[in-house]
Amino acid sequence: MRLHWRAAGATHVGRVRKGNEDSFVMDPERGVFLVADGMGGHAAGEIASAIAAETIGGALRAGVDAGMDADALAATMVESFRAADRAILEHVDAHPETYGMGTTATAIVLCTDGTYRMGHVGDSRAYLLRGGELAQVSRDHTWVQREVDEGRLTPAGSRRHHLSHILTRALGADPLDTPDLLAGTLVPGDQLLLCSDGLTGMLTDRDLGRVLTMKLQIEERVARMIRGANVKGGKDNITAVLVEIDGAVD
Repeated sequence: MRLHWRAAGATHVGRVRKGNEDSFVMDPERGVFLVADGMGGHAAGEIASAIAAETIGGALRAGVDAGMDADALAATMVESFRAADRAILEHVDAHPETYGMGTTATAIVLCTDGTYRMGHVGDSRAYLLRGGELAQVSRDHTWVQREVDEGRLTPAGSRRHHLSHILTRALGADPLDTPDLLAGTLVPGDQLLLCSDGLTGMLTDRDLGRVLTMKLQIEERVARMIRGANVKGGKDNITAVLVEIDGAVD
């Protein structure tokens, strides 16, 4: 089965930050999509997220162009995250003033067999909307998520916690373990949302689901989510990439 899809993406600096440290990749022709949220300040976060977008996005594009199957693309996904991690650390070695920079990365490649492969590090998120129900596909690599997993925090409490921004894993922070690698099957009507925590920190999953189920053009759904995050404070950079599966053929 070969899928057909539409995509839209946008980024916004928000209402508090002076610069935008987010990066995104949107390549509908090849089915390659990514969101990266940099950290480090003094433009270093912007550099880190750009390195991740270029390294991971470039490797996946090359894999698609080479006709790789789903398993090969999955292996390429893992290696591209490792390569991005190395590239960020090498940049810091060459430019000590950028010490401490790093980035999240959540990437998806849509495969010709009707499935997707996703790589993930950090707290940028991937969601799947199916049948009107929104589910988070990725798992946050954060201190508060670890506390929720171990029963010391509730999910509601984690949203309000003053340490909710603390990452336990990021590209460039330390030599990287294998990134989370996930796979799934897509059907017509599905929507995949990749976003930075500037969106999810302002809007709840219920807010996101409400917008995604609106009968609007895909570009307007993305714009509405970003506007909503800004209305609620816009405390961080906001990035969203939305992919809608609008058909399939055998």
